Amino acid sequence: MTLEPSTDNTRRIANRLRRAHGQLGALISAVENGGHCRDVITQLSAVSSALDRAGFAIVSAAMKECLAEGDDSELSVEELEKLFLTLS
Repeated sequence: MTLEPSTDNTRRIANRLRRAHGQLGALISAVENGGHCRDVITQLSAVSSALDRAGFAIVSAAMKECLAEGDDSELSVEELEKLFLTLS
């Protein structure tokens, strides 16, 4: 499975990753500048959640593609399951 750059789904995934990138930058700044523990943990949680959501969106797209292709899919059901479980 490859992510096609022109699809709406790929753009949504890229936007999630850009958001996580911005949140990670803010997190790094907070750590470097002695940010309050509560703020650092909140930002860390936001980054983690954004990355998880992007990962689930990618696996979801692979599952949809796999179902559409049937037996001609690049990924087996077992491989998709393994990818999904790596996110948990």
